[in-house]
Amino acid sequence: MLAPERAPCKPGGGALHEWAMLSQEPVIRLSAFAAVLLAMALLEHAFPRRPQRLAWRRWPSNLGLVALSSVLLRLVAPAGAVGVALWAESQGLGLFRWLDAPFWAAAPMAVLLLDLIIYLQHRVFHAVPVLWRLHRVHHADPELDASSGLRFHPVEILLSLGIKAVAVMALGAPAEAVLAFEVLLNATAMFSHANLALPAWVDRPLRWVLVTPDMHRVHHSEIERETNSDFGFCLSVWDRIFGTYIAEPAKGQLGMVIGIDGFRADREQRIDRLLVQPFKSWR
Repeated sequence: MLAPERAPCKPGGGALHEWAMLSQEPVIRLSAFAAVLLAMALLEHAFPRRPQRLAWRRWPSNLGLVALSSVLLRLVAPAGAVGVALWAESQGLGLFRWLDAPFWAAAPMAVLLLDLIIYLQHRVFHAVPVLWRLHRVHHADPELDASSGLRFHPVEILLSLGIKAVAVMALGAPAEAVLAFEVLLNATAMFSHANLALPAWVDRPLRWVLVTPDMHRVHHSEIERETNSDFGFCLSVWDRIFGTYIAEPAKGQLGMVIGIDGFRADREQRIDRLLVQPFKSWR
């Protein structure tokens, strides 16, 4: 099928547009990442929600995982999900292009649907034993802060990219929307995992839209029912729609136990131990 001269859901196109997107994407993502991480670290220090024993001593391993994952992604798929979106655009692929959707409609719908897909992906990684072994690296963090939102096994990150790539192609998501979603997902992951005490008058209305730290912390409880709840990363609406929302942990925010039994020891937080953790015996 020949690519259309101008995709309906794009404000512009061509080689210049593609070059600009691919050259700006790493700068935009890295700048947003650094700014949000710094902001969360400062806020956590000023307004901590829970006392921490290890605190920043977990950061080298948590940040080391995201660094390894980033290098691996650049080797395997240098252009990432944005590159997939640009390729799909050049081929005229995807639901939004087949529907001749205008950019102003396609872009926000793409962000919304990609967030839904990440929610569903998260539930699958909890339900399938072999995938849970990978995702367990994230849940085995014995304390939560902004760095926990970056603590994922590189293989899980690769699988996630594959799922996003298929979704981006199927939707025909505009490259700008994909970039916005990637930045938003990364930022809200750090925010929702932050050891940040939000006042109740802020948390209660905010969690009707976004996943707040107090909401997502429930998901990291050692109690299985609570672990299998509050799967959202960005928008909180999916947990409410699909019945996986739990407002508060049974033992309270300060009394709940975080992490997974058998993986809380200090030595288990070393990056070498995290990388081989999925291949250890079932816990």
